[in-house]
Amino acid sequence: MARTFVLTHGAWHGAWCWQRVTPALRAAGHEVVVPTLTGLGHRAHLTHPMVGLDTHVRDVASVLEYEDLHDVVLVGHSYAGMVVVGAAAAVPERIGALVVVDGFVPQRGERAVDLLPSHAAAHYRESAEEKGDGWRVPPRPLQNLGVTDEEAAAWLRPRLVDHPFKTYTDTADFGASELSVEGTYLACDGWNTPFGWAAERAAGLGWQVESLDADHEVIATSPDLLVDALLRVATERHVTA
Repeated sequence: MARTFVLTHGAWHGAWCWQRVTPALRAAGHEVVVPTLTGLGHRAHLTHPMVGLDTHVRDVASVLEYEDLHDVVLVGHSYAGMVVVGAAAAVPERIGALVVVDGFVPQRGERAVDLLPSHAAAHYRESAEEKGDGWRVPPRPLQNLGVTDEEAAAWLRPRLVDHPFKTYTDTADFGASELSVEGTYLACDGWNTPFGWAAERAAGLGWQVESLDADHEVIATSPDLLVDALLRVATERHVTA
């Protein structure tokens, strides 16, 4: 059965980062919609200090509403786990399956910055203060994300932009445990992922959890692995009315 995938990128990225994933999904007969979050990618010129988590949740929810999409497979990579859980809470009737790829699985009242390891959170704050005028976080070095593929790194690096830090310090007004939609968590275990807690939380919520032998930038370094996993979701996961 043909499905509609809505692919949501993480911090510093844009819709462009799915270019190695979308062709295979479309070749398999599925529709693919790839929003760019406010202040990132080709919308980087719209960034400002008040771009927050709710801005990005509304970005995705609005795409679902204005494009009149239903039964979608909503996918969020990394930071976008915060976003897609929020969008699924905002427009649950439009979601057929939810997928978080090596990212956050928030509960109500949590902040992304508090869900990071303490050393990473400190680095985000210091980077924002020293290099981002107090409100922008410069891109993390790709080697810190487990990337050893220099060709992929060379493709990614020049397209990454500063990320609005408010999205990490805003509290979630939604929680993964409050969702009725079926969830899948794809854990990238080919690097020292800081999201082990998220995989455990997802499992505790009854989500399907699958491990991928990939680094955090699986969208660029191991797209075939990711596509295969997403196609399985499209076949197996559906609305739990």
